[in-house]
This record gives sequence, structure tokens and C-alpha cells, in this order.
Amino acid sequence: MDKTKVTFYKKKIMDEWVTAFYRAKGLEFGPFDYHSHQEYEIYFFHSGDCKYLINNRIYELQPGDIILLDGMTLHKANPGTDSTYTRSMLHFSPIWLQESLMGLGIPNLLDPFKKLNNCLLRTGYDESGQFVDGRIKEIAISLANIDKEMQRTGRKNVLLEAEVKLELVQLLIRIYKMSQKELAQISSNKTEKELHAEAIASWINDHYSEKISLDRIASELSLSKYYASHVFKDVTGFTVMEYVMGCRLNQVKYLLEMELNQTLTEVSRATGFESVAHFSRFFKEKVGMTPTQYRNKKVRP
Repeated sequence: MDKTKVTFYKKKIMDEWVTAFYRAKGLEFGPFDYHSHQEYEIYFFHSGDCKYLINNRIYELQPGDIILLDGMTLHKANPGTDSTYTRSMLHFSPIWLQESLMGLGIPNLLDPFKKLNNCLLRTGYDESGQFVDGRIKEIAISLANIDKEMQRTGRKNVLLEAEVKLELVQLLIRIYKMSQKELAQISSNKTEKELHAEAIASWINDHYSEKISLDRIASELSLSKYYASHVFKDVTGFTVMEYVMGCRLNQVKYLLEMELNQTLTEVSRATGFESVAHFSRFFKEKVGMTPTQYRNKKVRP
């Protein structure tokens, strides 16, 4: 079977980095867990069958769709199994670009990521969509060349690094122009099931720090317990409680990094965990380190 080559590179300069995946197919780089990250992301959907959940919104993706993510908002792809799921992704740290954007006099270039609330641009593979597709490919190739040069010489090539920055700036300029045309204001005809799943996700997002049960969700949204459970799993690909715990985990990460004065007990209570012991076990299971280790790693100068 013919396999499309996936170009992947992660360049890290201290805590500032960029990654590129071009036309990743199927379950490559899976599984598709509910997750967040600190980097901005440009996600390009090429083909297949996929619903994409961003916080409490669900998008039925079409070829050529571009999603701009701020990273910190919980998100998850839920691809179908009937066709090959193909997508490209580019993650980048805004810190890595900040000085360059200021020097070019375009500090507002990242506004689509800051202000459009994780938006979808529906291009239909028009000229702009093709430009974004091609630019992600070029950046992925450039990053691979940097990797080869680094392996060959043991040193980073500042000219190749500058090329990546320039290519990324060109990509961001096009995306900025696309956002000004209000392509992000897409209204899609959602099914009743999708609307109910979004309502459940929205309710959880507002109440995840409280004591939550499926009975309570069903009662407050006037749905049957059975229907609420099955429609959410069917549309999003994970259970109601998995979503609840994902919301809690995302907020825990934020508090550990940003609210250094809060103790672990305070963090666990603020995010809905029944006990510090449960909070610590769950965090280590999902993140691979203790909450204290995570905090120390993130705040270390």
C-alpha cells in the first residue's frame, strides 16, 4: 500500500519551538485524546470523515477546512473508520515569533489565534486553502532540512531558522487576511444529536468544578440519562465523565502554572476533585509526573 510520507520536526530553543506534520494519515500520531497545549496550532483537514470537538463546539469537517487553535482550549479529533483520515498540523510558540513580528511592525498578526475563539475557516480548497496547504508543506520540509543540518554539523543553522520564520510569517499573513473576510463566522446545519452533544459539553464546561453525575446532567438538560450518555459518546468519541475529567485536568494545568500561591489541596478543590489523593493519582496517570513535578518543570527559569 502506498504510504504518503509524513514530515515531522520539532525544534526546541530553550522553551520556544515549532512542529510540523504534513498529510499525516490514519492513526499516525494517535490516539486522539482530549488534550491541550501552550502552543498555537494551525490544523488543516485534507480528507476522510472527522468530527472535531473544541471545548463545547463540534465541527463536521470538510476538505480544506482550517482550524486556528489557541492550544489551551480542550480539543480533540474524532475521526471515522470508513475512510482514511488525512490532516496537517503546525504548532508554534508565539514567543518564538514575538521579536520578529515587532521588528516587522505587525504585532497584531496573531490576533486570529487570540481573538477568534478557536475558529474554523471553510476554504473549500480555494486559492487561500491551497496556499495554506502548500506553505505548511514547505515549512515541514525546511524543518526537516534543519534537522539534517543539525545532525551533520552539531550546530543550528541560523539562515535555515530564519527561512522557517519567514515562511511562517507569510502563512500567518494569509491567515490574518482570511480572518478579516469573516471566514471564521461559519454557520453549519447541525443535527439534533450534535446540538444535544454541544449542550452537554457546554454545561460541563460551566460546572466541571462541581460534583457532577450523569443523572444531574440529564435532569438539568431535560434529556434521558441513556440518551445523554449515548449521544455524547457517539458524537464526540468519549464518555461524559472522560470529558469532565479532561476539563478538570486542563484547569489543573493552568492553576499549577499560573497560580503559584495555590497549594495542591486548593487546586484539587477548585477543579472538582473529591480528594488530594485522587487528584494526585489521576494527574500522574494522565501526565506522567506528579503535580509538584509538573509545576516545578513549568516554572523553572
